[in-house]
Amino acid sequence: MTTYKGACFCGAVEIEATGSPEVMGYCHCASCRSWSAGPVNAFTLWKPANVKVTKGAEHIGTHTKTPVSDRQFCKKCGGHVMTDHPPLGLTDVYAATIPGLPFKPGVHVNYAETVLPMKDGLPKLKDFPSEFGGSGAVMAE
Repeated sequence: MTTYKGACFCGAVEIEATGSPEVMGYCHCASCRSWSAGPVNAFTLWKPANVKVTKGAEHIGTHTKTPVSDRQFCKKCGGHVMTDHPPLGLTDVYAATIPGLPFKPGVHVNYAETVLPMKDGLPKLKDFPSEFGGSGAVMAE
C-alpha cells in the first residue's frame, strides 16, 4: 500500500495517509470556502484508520462548527490539516496537505452554493449524496 505524507504550513504537524482515498472532489459550501479561504475546497476522504498523525499531535487544535465536521489545524502556524466527519465515518485530508497524492476529483458537492462555476464534466451535486443525508440531486453544469 502506498503511504502519502503531508504536513501543516510550518511542518510542526505531520500526517500519513495510507492506501487510497474513498473519494476525491470539490466542496463549494460556504463553510468550506470560509475555512479554506478560497472559492472552493479540494477534499480527499479516507477511512479514519488510514490516516494518522505521525508528529506534533500536541500542536493540533480543533474547531467544531457543526457535529458533521471536526476541523483540525496546527496551533503554531494555523495551517489546516484535516477534518474528521464522524457521522460519515470519513476523514478529509485536504488535497493541498498531501502534495504527493495524485488528485483525481470525481465529484462536486454543495454545488448549489458555488461562487466559482466549473465546467469539468464531473457530477455537480446540489448538496450531498443521498447516502450521506443529502438529496443526491445533480445540477446541470
